[in-house]
Amino acid sequence: MATDTSKYKFNLKFYEHLGMSLIQKIPQPDAKFDLYFLAYDSPTAISPKAPWYDRQGILELTHNYGTENDPDYKPANGNSDPGRGFGHVCITVDNIQAACQRIEDAGYKFQKKLSDGRMRHVAFALDPDDYWVEMVSDNKVEDTEGIKETDPSTYRFNHTMIRVKDHSKSLRFYQDILGMSLLRTSESPSSGFNLYFLGYVPGANNDVNTKPLEGVLELTWNYGTEKDEGFHYHNGNSEPQGFGHLAISVDDLDAACQRLEEKGVSWKKRLTDGRMKNVAFVLDPDGYWIEVVQNERYKATSKY
Repeated sequence: MATDTSKYKFNLKFYEHLGMSLIQKIPQPDAKFDLYFLAYDSPTAISPKAPWYDRQGILELTHNYGTENDPDYKPANGNSDPGRGFGHVCITVDNIQAACQRIEDAGYKFQKKLSDGRMRHVAFALDPDDYWVEMVSDNKVEDTEGIKETDPSTYRFNHTMIRVKDHSKSLRFYQDILGMSLLRTSESPSSGFNLYFLGYVPGANNDVNTKPLEGVLELTWNYGTEKDEGFHYHNGNSEPQGFGHLAISVDDLDAACQRLEEKGVSWKKRLTDGRMKNVAFVLDPDGYWIEVVQNERYKATSKY
């Protein structure tokens, strides 16, 4: 089955408008889908010219052939029932007022503009599939009020947010099982939720300024969900589909999967399952998929 990229290129154009570059395309015509890996790749980026598997911040878009011709196709963006779970991706920008104006001038819509609500320091743009893209400022918002210019080459793919039922279980999983560090915590008791930011930052001690970083994971815990036995979040892979997975690259894929096995993780796909012997998927406590792949910078340590 052939696919006409001109019919769905608009999705890439949105993220390219945000300053991202197409780093890698992996066609899968037999399986009737293609993968597009986008990241910030300017000379001032955190990982310029690095391959897709050796970056902290990379966005994977999956295009299933034929969806561009289906007027009724609409992915679940994760922010309404019955598909509530995944929340958003986040971009750190230089001058947030100018950055948001540039997005609006290009004809893109917003879930929340800077002027909406009480939170005047964040905005949420909508991509062509209505996924939420949070915009946060690297500079103080009050200092950029009168600035009219913005440079997308300085932007960073800061974090991905998912909602979790039990923060204690999730924090143990991502820290003890996957080896992440807790970078910072934001508690909002009056609003009934906490935010936990995690990532691979050696020596972090819950006091890190996360805005300059890439590849951060934000966990949102709404108080009380852990007490409701029947409560669960949608992982994005059952109907209605939308969000697919998180991913980590490791130094030695065989050794990493053996360690995960010894830790007693739940598997969606072991290395030995199916035809794809170079990728595995584990499940976090909420059933979100986490892809585990080989970082080929360390390829000498693995048969992959």
